[in-house]
Amino acid sequence: MLVNLHVKNLAIIDEVEVDFSDQLNVLTGETGAGKSIIIGSINLALGQKSPRDVIRKGADHALVELTFRAQDPHQRALVEEMGISMEGDEILISRKIMAGRSINRINGETVTLAMIRRIADVMIDIHGQNEQQSLLHSAKHLEIVDRYAREEMGDRLSEMAQGYKEYQKLQRELEQQEIPEEERLREISFMKYELEEIEQAELIPGEEEELAGQYKELSNASDIAEGLGAIYAMTADGNATAAEQLGQSLRILHKLSEFSPQMEEFCGQLSEIDSLLTDFNRDISDYMSEFDTGTEQLEQVENRLNLVRSLKAKYGATTEQVQEYAKKLQEKLEQYEEYEEYRSTLQRRMARQEEQLQQLAGEITAIRKKVSQRLEKEIVKALRELNFLQVQFEIAVRPLDKMNSFGQDEVEFMLSTNPGMDMKPIGEAASGGELSRIMLAVKAVLAQHDEIPTLIFDEIDVGISGRTAQMVAEKMAYIGMTHQVICISHLAQIAAMADAHYLIEKNSRQGHTSTDIRLLDTEQSGGELARILGGVEITDSVRESAAEMKQMAQKAKEKLRA
Repeated sequence: MLVNLHVKNLAIIDEVEVDFSDQLNVLTGETGAGKSIIIGSINLALGQKSPRDVIRKGADHALVELTFRAQDPHQRALVEEMGISMEGDEILISRKIMAGRSINRINGETVTLAMIRRIADVMIDIHGQNEQQSLLHSAKHLEIVDRYAREEMGDRLSEMAQGYKEYQKLQRELEQQEIPEEERLREISFMKYELEEIEQAELIPGEEEELAGQYKELSNASDIAEGLGAIYAMTADGNATAAEQLGQSLRILHKLSEFSPQMEEFCGQLSEIDSLLTDFNRDISDYMSEFDTGTEQLEQVENRLNLVRSLKAKYGATTEQVQEYAKKLQEKLEQYEEYEEYRSTLQRRMARQEEQLQQLAGEITAIRKKVSQRLEKEIVKALRELNFLQVQFEIAVRPLDKMNSFGQDEVEFMLSTNPGMDMKPIGEAASGGELSRIMLAVKAVLAQHDEIPTLIFDEIDVGISGRTAQMVAEKMAYIGMTHQVICISHLAQIAAMADAHYLIEKNSRQGHTSTDIRLLDTEQSGGELARILGGVEITDSVRESAAEMKQMAQKAKEKLRA
């Protein structure tokens, strides 16, 4: 359930914080007070796209935080599956909105909006002001039936979606392989040429770097030879070389060592230098004797380097990528060379996949037809409780010509609200106000069959009054006995049923306007009921009517609980 809402710098809200009860919460207020902003802030936190002007003027960011209590193991498992730790049973979803970007967190961990939406799907069901319009579309009817049938369906719908995706992939692959014979032979010839070019090259990982080093060395061979010759002449070959000078120095030190022990130390140091120089001269001599300054090796290295680079330019940035390209090319070549067999294999795979999907779709259809009979009865019962006294309701499950990712069914709600009238699609048979009540009936039924703990209704009572309003209020109270309900309403009957009644009001002080929300006590709630009932002038009789309505609501709730 939703425990707390905290909003800051959003639209005309400076900062508000609301603690919700776990039953029926009703939010009322004057038109334009900002009721829609409260629900809008919840939608924002749960991943809805933020409008450009959502940040309050003068602020650099807006913040919305929702604190949920997750008592269901499935909800907790979903959070932990995402790698998010939980302390106790609370889930804190926060969204900080700045110009051009937002930061989204769950329990302090940065997450994507997709992750927030996944959690929202199992935590809360929001009925917006225009959601009843979705009842005009058969896709919504299918969604409602499948949601009701969740337990019987098991994993069938996800298996159907995945299987159909694989079927479409095979279908696209088969369509892409519709190749004219002349084009196929031309492609085979070109693929063989490319494969032969790659295979003959026998590329080795790291070869290009090694060849580049060799090329650099060989292309500067004359400079290297000349330089090493000059060094060798200075250090080893001829008179007055470094080696000769070291030898003379050592002889002098040997003589001087007779007079001072320090000379022995100098002599040892110089001997090490002499030994290093001897090794150095020998290495230079060996290198020079093996060093090839000719053009033949340079030409070989250059040609090989050009070949390696040209292949990488054509087939991949690295040797590994070229080899991977060759592997895929070989597979494609085999497909083209064994074209008919390849197509036959694809067709057989498609036929097997289609057969499996047909069987799965048949199981899904059977479940939909079975549960639709139960769902019809429950919705009819709920509709009669909402003052549809002579209603007839039917769920038509019809076969489609082709399969899709949901199976092979079309589902349509059929309705007749008056005796003697034919059953018609719900969009033709129901008015706008009736659509709202029908959606409430559907939500009430679904609430008893799924694990979503919180339901939000944003002015679902539009277009109703009198006895119907009272019956809607009682239905809200009934749902609130087993689920947390948060309802924005303009009806006194619904407000009277509230377990927690909140007032949303707009305040203007010194040119600054802001929306606030506060929990009303019993007396204050009575005053708000009187305002809703009385309009401009609130008389004593209006106050008495409000008090009577509150008493009647209390008796109605006691009767529901009995």
